[in-house]
Amino acid sequence: MARDQQAGGRGKRESGSPGAVSLWIQRKMNARMNRKIRGGRGKLMGMDVLVLNTVGRHSGQPRETPLAWFADGEDTWLIVASGGGSRHPDWHANLMAHPDRASIELPNRGAVPVTPHRLDSAEREQAWQHITAAQPRYAKYQSKSDREYPVIRLTPR
Repeated sequence: MARDQQAGGRGKRESGSPGAVSLWIQRKMNARMNRKIRGGRGKLMGMDVLVLNTVGRHSGQPRETPLAWFADGEDTWLIVASGGGSRHPDWHANLMAHPDRASIELPNRGAVPVTPHRLDSAEREQAWQHITAAQPRYAKYQSKSDREYPVIRLTPR
């Protein structure tokens, strides 16, 4: 994807290209999932889903991304930057560029300003074990990638 592309973002792909059609479909699916979460239904493929609100690192425009999350204590959430396996997703770069402007939305709950913390070493390993116990598919995805998926802990600000 071109820089800063996510639900609602503008890319540099030509409108008739296969990439543009794929991006259009992704945007529509993201917008639909965001509406479902805001409407009180936050599950996808058996996983809890939230809306991550970030700001584009280049554009400065608001971005909304539906993501699976895993509880990490009371009012603490873990998210995984898998991005299809090949590279960190755009939302991850946006989140790291503007951590002070991040918030999440959960079903039946308004926006919650959050602080992201990328986990490393033993802290990441412990969180990863929790995530893969809950959803073994993440371990399978990780095994097919050459990079280690970032795990981010979100805490209320």
